[in-house]
Amino acid sequence: MLQIVGTLVVIGSVLGGFVLEDGKLLALWHPTEILVICGSAFGAFVISNPLKVVKQAFAHAVLLLKAPRYRRADYVDILKLLYDILVKIRKSGMLAIEADLEAPEKSKLFSEYPRILADHHFIEFTTDCLRLMVGGNLDPHELESLLEYELENHHKESAEPAHAVQRVADALPGFGIVAAVLGIVNTMGAIEGADTATIGHKVASALVGTFLGILVSYGFVGPTAAAMEYRVHEEGKAFEVVKMALVASVRGYAPPVAIEFARKLLFAEVRPKFADLENHLKGRKKEAAAA
Repeated sequence: MLQIVGTLVVIGSVLGGFVLEDGKLLALWHPTEILVICGSAFGAFVISNPLKVVKQAFAHAVLLLKAPRYRRADYVDILKLLYDILVKIRKSGMLAIEADLEAPEKSKLFSEYPRILADHHFIEFTTDCLRLMVGGNLDPHELESLLEYELENHHKESAEPAHAVQRVADALPGFGIVAAVLGIVNTMGAIEGADTATIGHKVASALVGTFLGILVSYGFVGPTAAAMEYRVHEEGKAFEVVKMALVASVRGYAPPVAIEFARKLLFAEVRPKFADLENHLKGRKKEAAAA
């Protein structure tokens, strides 16, 4: 929603200021300039990126119009899930969760959190990390280093569409100049026998190309790339939470302490209070004591 509001503000400010200066909106309407600038920029975007990145860029741009993937309630579920897993490991050993990792959709642990289970990418990351703990005798430093590499690779891959869009934003002023130069060439070709009004119209048309290139770059495409990158960074926190909880557990901390370490990583806006988890943790402790 904020992206739509921001777009309307940019358009309203630019066109409103132009009209208040006695400008005529139709003077800015030159479809051929739009074709040169936007068509060239899109072609360069396709040339410079693999098909996967091109598709992801459009998908990520559309996701900006939707709510964030992880909200406070989702982080509460993530922390609860991690707590349940760590408690089971501490109570029954690493091998006790092997069946849960092989078929999370059939696991009682995971099925209690359907919203998290529906996020296949997150579940895959979590189960892969847990398999490292089950299958290898990694010390905390080795596990932390390995998970850091995994997260770095994940963040780099997730941010590539935003970087690709940013490169288009950087190139758009150049394509605006290309459109302006073509307009000047057209003007020079028609200058013989043309009156002053015709020449002025063609020069204005050429200048509109520069204007459009700069406006689209700094007013729309650049901010979209920045918003996409921020969204990727924001959603990456869920994966960092998993890493912190598991590494803390391997270091020997009790499940509640490991979960508290993970909770501290979250931004204040989505960080659940410990009271949000307390009832769940107390309930799990009572179940464990009864068993």
